Amino acid sequence: MRTLVFTILMVVVSARGFAVEGWKLVWADEFNYHGLPDKTKWDYEMGFIRNREHQFYTRARLENARVEHGNLVIECRKEHFTPENHAPVEYTAASLITLKKADWQYGRIEVRAKLPHGKGVWPAIWTLGTNMTQVGWPRCGEIDIMEFVGKEPNGIHGTLHYAVHGKHQSDEGRLEVNQPFDAFHVYAVEWTPERIDFYFDTQKYHTVLLDKAGKGESNSFRAPHYLILNFALGGEWGGPIDDIVLPQKFLIDYVRVYKAADVK
Repeated sequence: MRTLVFTILMVVVSARGFAVEGWKLVWADEFNYHGLPDKTKWDYEMGFIRNREHQFYTRARLENARVEHGNLVIECRKEHFTPENHAPVEYTAASLITLKKADWQYGRIEVRAKLPHGKGVWPAIWTLGTNMTQVGWPRCGEIDIMEFVGKEPNGIHGTLHYAVHGKHQSDEGRLEVNQPFDAFHVYAVEWTPERIDFYFDTQKYHTVLLDKAGKGESNSFRAPHYLILNFALGGEWGGPIDDIVLPQKFLIDYVRVYKAADVK
């Protein structure tokens, strides 16, 4: 019986997270509380931000961002909503950021999440350089740890965006996954001064050598980045929206950030 119990426990542990040998945990949110996301760790984007998306990002609104039952819930809703000092909007969602609260240069960033699904949904886990407001995009660099668009229900994307001689460049990896929204999965990158590896659960599916974005310390991926968790709708990539599928929830079980064990 002890052997059986031990085996079951090992399966449970494996299902909730994967071995990260060689890394040490430096920052996390396990979402083991209730209410609004921890304000010491998360801030919000607010409004219509980018990519001609249809959702209005709200700030500290439980209907769009809350912690319950051990998960962060980012909910995209079809509703008639009037933000303060703004005209009425038809879709709401949330975008959580760690800007000015936490940022990292190199490490393993790991998020266990369950994706929404349906035409128009566009959840993402990604980073931007902390110098975004000074140098703009794409010079600040962008690491898309995970993007999923409902019009491609069997694929996830991991991408770098950056500038070379002032011109936008990208390097994208796409992994075929049968209905990734049916279960929780771990989305991660392992980021060193030489490369960024993209993972879906334990599978490494894409690698980019950092020198593609420039050699030396001026490379935007050799500088600090902050984390973004957002649920977009429609826009330039999300495509046409099927209102019938809404509301949809983007569930995040945990966010964990590691540094290499040999780095102080």
